[in-house]
Amino acid sequence: MKKVVNVKKHRKIDVKILCVYVILTLYTLYTLYPIFLMIITSMKANLEIMKNPTGLPQTFSFQGYITLFQKENFARYFANSAFVTIVSSLILLVVSILLAYALSRYLSRMSTFLYFFFLAGMMIPLRLGLLSLNDLLNSMGLIDNLWGLVFIYVAQNIPFTMFLLTGFIKMIPTSMEEVAYIDGANTWQVLWKVIVPLIKPAIATTVVYNFIPIWNDVFFPLIFISSKPNRTLIQAVTLFFGQYATNWNLVFAALTVACVPVIVVYICCSKYLIKGMMAGALKG
Repeated sequence: MKKVVNVKKHRKIDVKILCVYVILTLYTLYTLYPIFLMIITSMKANLEIMKNPTGLPQTFSFQGYITLFQKENFARYFANSAFVTIVSSLILLVVSILLAYALSRYLSRMSTFLYFFFLAGMMIPLRLGLLSLNDLLNSMGLIDNLWGLVFIYVAQNIPFTMFLLTGFIKMIPTSMEEVAYIDGANTWQVLWKVIVPLIKPAIATTVVYNFIPIWNDVFFPLIFISSKPNRTLIQAVTLFFGQYATNWNLVFAALTVACVPVIVVYICCSKYLIKGMMAGALKG
């Protein structure tokens, strides 16, 4: 009778893979630490923040959040930022999809000129034309108006969005559109039922890249928004800093609330965002 000996095979640990995981873990902790510090600081009393700025709170205080929504009209500021960001992103996305489809499918000298004309917008900052922009908004009656910010953000972000979507649409074979035309579809149906579903990764990428800068922008609101009811969220946060004293738990509570929409949008679009970056790496 032969004895069956069970020999346990020990997996060899790859040192390179282990080092990669250690580096990624450390980088993750390094990235999450400021967010963690911001959240716990928002739950401290103002005096405790001054005494122990980086430590855990001895007693949890939600006075910053209470003051934020009861005395500072923060819900209105949040709604203003949400309106500007969502409307700007939607208009920007629709205009850029139409523009990218036209420039990638209807090839001519004019389309080539328009393509490079819009690309020039990526090299020339909109802030250089601040005085002309002020005169334009004033003539349209959009100074101290949220729609003025919407038009600014749409114009500012069209070049990059168009550039990214054009590259993805050019990778789609025209034979797929020809099949749809044979089945009786018109141009609008081909665009919204064939092209748009195929460029979802690119759309998610543009949504993330446009949503975050628009939500966090403070430059244009400080210049063109003056009345208190029309202030955006980040603009209101900058006004919480006093000349001689600052209520730090109020500031960190506001920053914590301001981070929530950005995190939610990134989580919802992360799957398509990774696909978009992978497609660009493999095909570009």
